[in-house]
Amino acid sequence: MIFDKFMQEAFVEARRALSVGEVPVGCVFVYEGNVIARGANEVNATKNATRHAEFICIDQVLEFCTVGGLKSEDVFPKISVVVTVEPCIMCSAALHDLKVKEIIYGCANDRFGGKTVVDVPQVVDYTVKVEGGLCADEAMDLLKEFYKGENPSAPVAKSKR
Repeated sequence: MIFDKFMQEAFVEARRALSVGEVPVGCVFVYEGNVIARGANEVNATKNATRHAEFICIDQVLEFCTVGGLKSEDVFPKISVVVTVEPCIMCSAALHDLKVKEIIYGCANDRFGGKTVVDVPQVVDYTVKVEGGLCADEAMDLLKEFYKGENPSAPVAKSKR
């Protein structure tokens, strides 16, 4: 499949996230056959819940457009988003709002997924091609590796009475 090599680049980012204690989600944005943005979750490092891999990439695309004198509304519809885990509802809504060309992901996100849990296209009234399952086992293995350990930024569990 054409996206295999781009998914492997997303996995580089996911492994980097895992190595620094972040949820291992990696993402690349592909524009005209080239990766123009790459990112991994930075939620724990920044203490900012919006710093998901997709938002890191969105910021880089905006910078790419500024530096290149391009209009972001012309660039985003030509972007293929390749991400190791199905985008959450927040990220999926942002990507649909930006009207990206397509979203290719690894494993499903059955807790927060913008396709699995909530029908984001219906909510935002715009449909982006979304395809999952590319290297899904590898993506799930990274998540399992992360959740074997402790998340240093997780809130302290409250005991039930």
